[in-house]
Amino acid sequence: MTLEVISRVPQALVGRSPLLFVHGAYAAAWCWDEYFLPWFSARGYPAHAISLRGHGASASRRLLDFAGLDDYVSDTVAAAAKLGERPILVGHSMGAIVVQRAARRCQAAALVLLAPVPPHGLGSSLWSLARRDPALFLALNTMQLGGGVTNGMRSVRDYLFSETLSESDAMRYLARLQRESQRALFDLAWPQYVWIASAIGIPALVLGAEDDAFFNRAMIEETAWMHRVAPTIFPDMAHVMMLEPGWRDVAERIVTWLDNSVPGMTA
Repeated sequence: MTLEVISRVPQALVGRSPLLFVHGAYAAAWCWDEYFLPWFSARGYPAHAISLRGHGASASRRLLDFAGLDDYVSDTVAAAAKLGERPILVGHSMGAIVVQRAARRCQAAALVLLAPVPPHGLGSSLWSLARRDPALFLALNTMQLGGGVTNGMRSVRDYLFSETLSESDAMRYLARLQRESQRALFDLAWPQYVWIASAIGIPALVLGAEDDAFFNRAMIEETAWMHRVAPTIFPDMAHVMMLEPGWRDVAERIVTWLDNSVPGMTA
């Protein structure tokens, strides 16, 4: 299967482990290439972002709804195998679950989890969202059913991004969103403990956003507790952390952690 992988490789290799970024639901590799890939590459990290099957320019777009989390894990393992070294896996939201499930198969050197789906799954989170903000819940479902984000643009924008993001950037990002696999969303609805337990023991950094409309602090802490670490919560930031105006703070936290906590990271 042909999978889109966007790569930004440093001009001078300095022995740092490669980073493999895995996007969340409704997105693709492009969300990492806006800021993160060139930024990390400039600091000596070979930086790669995969578009999971049915996303971005990867194959199987017409078969998207047949893709489950196990398929996304297989895509991640296949991309990691081509890097030639043990990767650092970086996952956002749904992608955080994918990288935890894939970690041992990839022989990952470390995990970075941004705004991760909590170990108990999406089920209770979706129910809470439906009760708290019915208009937003309806807008998200309209997007998933293929109606785009036009009718619920305001709600979806507020769900994903903070008020500090410019409207022009927000609309540009929203225009690139796509449907997610119904099967993958169904898989995410269930508790993930059994599938992600194998990742425990791999060095992990857990990052959350204070103004995340989907995953609150307690949910981020649940993921951190499972990995026996303390999470870092960024103020004035919303769910799509890699595209927020404060993205650089997130990137710098990742590099500082890698340099201080993961063996062999300091060049």
